[in-house]
Amino acid sequence: MASSTLEAAWGWLAAPGSLQQLAAVDLGIQWALWAVAAVLRTEKFYDLAGSSTFILLAYLNYRHHGRGHPRQAIQTGCVCLWALRLGLFLFTRVLRSGGDRRFRTAVEEPFRLFVFWTMQGLWVFFTLLPSLMGVNATRQPPLGMRDYAGWSLWAVGFLVEVVADYQKTVFRRDAANEGKFISSGLWSVSRHPNYFGEILLWFGLYLSASASFRGWQHLAVICPVLDYLLIAKVSGVPFLERYAAKKWGALPQYREYVASTPLLVPFMG
Repeated sequence: MASSTLEAAWGWLAAPGSLQQLAAVDLGIQWALWAVAAVLRTEKFYDLAGSSTFILLAYLNYRHHGRGHPRQAIQTGCVCLWALRLGLFLFTRVLRSGGDRRFRTAVEEPFRLFVFWTMQGLWVFFTLLPSLMGVNATRQPPLGMRDYAGWSLWAVGFLVEVVADYQKTVFRRDAANEGKFISSGLWSVSRHPNYFGEILLWFGLYLSASASFRGWQHLAVICPVLDYLLIAKVSGVPFLERYAAKKWGALPQYREYVASTPLLVPFMG
């Protein structure tokens, strides 16, 4: 009885291209790289590993379930393009800066570092889940307004994130801006336009993926909602706001910037 139960459990877990197998691959990668990071006491490849996992899971899912439908190909392509761009951007940034301040003490504490890597694995899977479900759905109706609206939101969000990151990079490379905060370009209408773009694009990908959903599958909307909550309330915006307040909070210019510039959504004070 125990043997047959274990065989059934293994068969469920190892089903090629299944969501549970992709989740196992995801966490397996994070935990393996955590061990490397703990031994080397480095965080420099953390973001690159997360982005690469997005690409790998999207590819494996498409490989097993893709049947040539344009929704499946475009959805997978959007995920991979976003992940490739962001992963390379974050990796080159951490190489230039010499480290990631989020991990300043965590690299010396293996268990705490393990929590970071596990959280990344969970973030990757649940953020990607609507797209995985949309691609592996057996029902793939013709492209419609929901697809185009979702991909349009993705395109706008992607563009906002790319432009915001570029503007901040150019600002930081200018020696005249040493020690200053950016308040120009997209950063004049939002204190975190890059995060706004990321939130927008994942809601867009949920919308396009949902064109192939049925019934309970629409509950996957909780995934971009959780992504928003994580960025806006937990690890993204709050961390940077605390850092900025500590660094520039005594400056009248910064206090005026905070008072006059929306936190996240442009023009929404």
